[in-house]
Amino acid sequence: MAQETRAFPDLDDMDRAILRVLQRDGRMTHAELSDKVHLSPSACHRRVQRLEAAGVIRDYVALLNPRAVGRVTTVFVEISLQGQSDEILDAFEKAVARVPDVLECHLMAGTADYMLKVVARDSEDFARIHRQSLARLPGVAQMQSSFALKTVFKTTALPV
Repeated sequence: MAQETRAFPDLDDMDRAILRVLQRDGRMTHAELSDKVHLSPSACHRRVQRLEAAGVIRDYVALLNPRAVGRVTTVFVEISLQGQSDEILDAFEKAVARVPDVLECHLMAGTADYMLKVVARDSEDFARIHRQSLARLPGVAQMQSSFALKTVFKTTALPV
């Protein structure tokens, strides 16, 4: 799938400060944000709007506690496809994007073609996901699953 290409603005130190603060708490008001980055509310608001319009700030989301919603098992699945043609890759990518238990899908360099991050309630739930969804994905030749025993570190914040 083709990704949209944008010309991103040059980020100065104030832009980076705004982005660091918003990545920790995207719900704060513009007044709170401006206070944290030591900028007037109107100037801060204009910068945030510019960062949003340029696509630097893509979305605002709520990050859920996996335990609270019963998705405590994380499985990384390496997938090798039967071939590398555009048709096979496109069919796989379209189908895997429709599997709600797959949080991430990455085209890889190396032994596997794709790496998936899958969440499940437990190993039995993953077996269901594997049988009903992953094994039915088009073009799959081989799958290797690795269960995460513990999440040592996790962040959504990009270094800016």
